[in-house]
Amino acid sequence: MVTIKSVKKKFFEVKLPLTATKVHLLAKTPEELEGSVIKLDLTRNLRGKNLELKIRVHYKNGELEGEPTSMLLLGSYIRRAMRKGADYVEDSFEAECRDAILRIKPFMITRKKVSRAIRKSLRNNARKFLESHIKIHTLDEILSQIMANKLQKELSLKLKKIYPLAFCEIRVIELIKRKDAPVIEAKE
Repeated sequence: MVTIKSVKKKFFEVKLPLTATKVHLLAKTPEELEGSVIKLDLTRNLRGKNLELKIRVHYKNGELEGEPTSMLLLGSYIRRAMRKGADYVEDSFEAECRDAILRIKPFMITRKKVSRAIRKSLRNNARKFLESHIKIHTLDEILSQIMANKLQKELSLKLKKIYPLAFCEIRVIELIKRKDAPVIEAKE
């Protein structure tokens, strides 16, 4: 009878470029953690804003590094911001930044009930502003601006001229594809 020697699991540190938090994952080897996904709750760091960051782990040069794949504003936070007698405006579109293609879903709440024309104007102007802003930045810069509430503030000030908003956030931003990723061709 052959017995297999069991390998003891231990904690490996993952470097996260976007946040100052340290994450330790349990595994037998660091190679085993390749491709795993970490969900980070950034609520405490962002003073009550329920933001969830998803990070994919990659093993490079003997180190574990985290690459952000999506950022999501939780539904409970949005429901808390909704009020009776107000309308909401949301959109979903793909935009290209300097190093990736992203799916962006902005979410805005007006102060009062508004007409469909105003909602459409808010949606279109938000899309135009975000596409032009994202085109000149990298993914990491965009995510750090969202975490610092800088991008939402600029968007809110831009849209205030159309109609004053009670709430203006980026609900979801997710990575669709990296531009520098090599294209694998099928062999015949």
